[in-house]
This record gives sequence, C-alpha cells and structure tokens, in this order.
Amino acid sequence: MFWTLTKILLFVVVVIALAFGLGQLMDSAETVEIRAFDMEFVLSPLMALGALAVFVALIWVAFKLVALGFAVLRFMNGDETAIRRFFVRNREKRGLDALLVSMVAQAEGDGKTAIAKAEKAHKLLNKPAMTNLLVAQAAEMKGNPALAIERYKALLDDNRTRFVAVQGLIRAKLETGEKDKASALAVKALEMQPTHEATQNTLLQLQTEAEDWSGARKTLMLKKNAGALPRDIWRRRDAILALQDSDAMAARGDLMRSREAAIEANRLSPDLIPAAVAAAHALIAQGNGTHAAKVLKRAWKAQPHPELAAAFAAIEPDETPQQRASRFEGLLRKSPDAAETRMLRAEMQLAAENFPEARRALGDLHEKDPTARVLTIMAAIERGEGADDFVVRGWLTRALTAKRGPQWVCSKCQHVHASWQAVCDGCGAFDTLEWRDAPEASGPSATQTELLPLIVGGAPKSVELDPGIVEAEANDTATGSDAPKPA
Repeated sequence: MFWTLTKILLFVVVVIALAFGLGQLMDSAETVEIRAFDMEFVLSPLMALGALAVFVALIWVAFKLVALGFAVLRFMNGDETAIRRFFVRNREKRGLDALLVSMVAQAEGDGKTAIAKAEKAHKLLNKPAMTNLLVAQAAEMKGNPALAIERYKALLDDNRTRFVAVQGLIRAKLETGEKDKASALAVKALEMQPTHEATQNTLLQLQTEAEDWSGARKTLMLKKNAGALPRDIWRRRDAILALQDSDAMAARGDLMRSREAAIEANRLSPDLIPAAVAAAHALIAQGNGTHAAKVLKRAWKAQPHPELAAAFAAIEPDETPQQRASRFEGLLRKSPDAAETRMLRAEMQLAAENFPEARRALGDLHEKDPTARVLTIMAAIERGEGADDFVVRGWLTRALTAKRGPQWVCSKCQHVHASWQAVCDGCGAFDTLEWRDAPEASGPSATQTELLPLIVGGAPKSVELDPGIVEAEANDTATGSDAPKPA
C-alpha cells in the first residue's frame, strides 16, 4: 500500500517536472544556432529538442541498416538465417517421415522397404547413430548380414551405441556361422556391461558348445554375481561344468586334476548322479573307498540309480555274491521302497542263487510297474525255481514289449539319451536331462507284438519255440536297461 502510494506520487512529480520544463522552453527567448558547412540554422529550444529526437532516430536507422547489411553478407556466406532454417526444417521433416515409414515397415516385416527408407533418412538427417542402427536392424531382418555388419561397425565409434553395435555383430557372426568371433565379441560385450543377462546366456551357450568348460564356469559366476541365477541352480550347473572339465582333463591324461575336479563337482552338488559316480571312482582310485561309499549313499538317498549301484560295487570288486548282498544293505536302506532298490536287491539275491528271497525283494513290482528289467528278473526267478520253459518264455516275451523304464530324457525336447551328458543331443540345451520314464508311443505296434505274451506264455508244452532266440532277445532288453549286474 505504501509502495503503491509512493509510485503514484513519483509519477505525478515526473509529469509536473516535464510540464514545467516544456513551459520554460516555450517561454524562453533563447535560441540554438547550428552551423553546417556554409549554412546556419537558428532554432528555438523546442525545435532544437525535436531536431535532437530526429537525429537520434536517424542514428538508430543507420545502425539497423548496417546490421541488415551484415545479415545479407552472412546469408551469402552460408550462415544460419530464417531462410536457411526453412530449408533445414523441410529437409528434417522429410527425413523424419522416411524414418517413421522405415520403422513401420520393419515392424510389419517388410525388410526391403525398411532398408530403403532408412537409407533415405540417413541422407536427409544428420543423425548417423539412429539411422545406421535402423538400417542394420532392417538388414538383419532381411537376411543381409554383410550390410548389417557394415552399419554396426559404423556405430562402434559412438560411446552411446558401442554396446548395441557389439550385440549386433555377435548376432551377425552367429548368422554366418563364425562362432569363435561371436564368442570373442561376447567377451568384449561383457567387459562393457558385465551384468547384461542376454550376453551372458549367449556366451555361456557358445562356450558349452565349444567345450570351453573353464570359460563357461567364469561366465556362470558372472551370472550368479549379477543376481541372474539362484545360488542352488548355480551350484548344480557349476558342478556340471566341473564334471565336464574333469572328463576333458582325463582325456588329456591329466588324471590327478581330473579326479580333483570330479570331487569338487560332487562337493558342489552332492545329489547330481554323474558327479557322485565320478567322485566315487576318483576316491576309489585314491584308495579312499570309505569316503566313496558315503558319497554314493548320499546320492542314492536323493535318487536311486543303476550307475550309483555299479560304482558302489566297484569299491569291493572281488567280494562274493553273499558278501556283496550284505554290504549293499547299507546302501539299500537309504531308500528302501524305491523300485530301483527292490530290483537291485532281487538281482543280488539272484546272483547268490537265493530265488525265494529274490521274489520277495521284487514283490508286486511286476504288476505295478512292469518294465523290461522287472520282467526279465521275474523270468530269471522262475528259471531258478525250476518253472516250465513256457512260463519263462512268457515272462521274456512280455519283457520284449514292456516299457524300457527310467532313462535320461531331455525335459525340453524329450530326446532320450543312452547316458547322461551336459548338453542335449537333440536341442542343444544345457542341463536338461532327467532320469525318468520316456514318453511312450501310443497304439499297437506294426508287428502286433503285444499279442506275444498271450501266445507264448499260454502255449502248451507241445508247441516248440526256440528258447535261445527268446532268451537272447530278453538278454538284449535287459542289457539296454542300464541295470547293474553285481557279480
């Protein structure tokens, strides 16, 4: 309020002062004389004031004309002007339109149009990082790796696009089958961004395919440190890689380091069956059978498996069947109700020629889970107890058409493997093999072998079938079941 009143009073004072000054000038009898060349001008004070205003205006106009002259010179010299900005904006608009059409074409899968419009945008826009990336991606989509590599290389000089350029070069090298170069580029990419999960996965796959197990273990550690892999999964996969590294060292003749790697693999993942078997053999070779037995018992408790039983038998290879049956009880008690435990106990009783005990050990497994191995054991029991040949042949013939039982099956592509391995032969996936029943084909077989048990098992004694052929086929089936055959 006070400040507003002060401003009003100040304005009134200024107006009064101006009015008083103009009044004094008009009443004044003084004159102003101006001489220019041979001319003399006499002006009243008011006219002199007007002349001064005109002079100032002329000075201002002169300065503006000079500025206009300099602007014309800059325009002629190519400097930024409104006219130039008009042409630049028009060019930029056409470039952005071409860029938009290229992006839409790429989204629609039209690689040819995407490349053509991206090249046009590259000429119109002064943004090589954007346009080169778009051309490279469109070339990838169209299947032109040479153009993609050329444009990705052009992006390597820009810090903002260097990583994505390396990513593109990795894909291009994989497309052309240059996996060694792709692996080297992936290593460089991880040096720039160690936590990039997609690059970690790509490098890990390339290293496992190249059987670079040591490098794969380092990459796996990067994934774990980046939080992309839970600790339990990391330990299992690191154990698998250590096991593969052990096999590689054994193939090179470095048995000491191979055994150490196998023991480390079992330490990382005690439940991994191949690691337990390899560690047991390494400990047996070192003369530590007691520790080997503990390793196998722990793995057997997690999942009984024939290879574990075979390794357990190798601890004491020269024992009698009775001694073996007694020693194996410590292993079998770890998982007494498992089908593998029952079959193994029955096989050991067969080896000891204790056929009634073998039948009791097998129980009703031939009814609940009649695999080829179970039915073959039943045939051996019947033979040992003195059953008729047609009864034995009936069991063996049933074994020919029975399911195989648990096998190493890839959980991703369902491919069945004869033995465990880190990488699936079918789909190339890592750590996907599981010990379980393979998918069964439905429907009757082309040869109608499903009827053989009914025909052979119920045949009268007068029907002569060659027992050698039947037994040979049954033995082949039993051998393929990966069942351990203790001596």
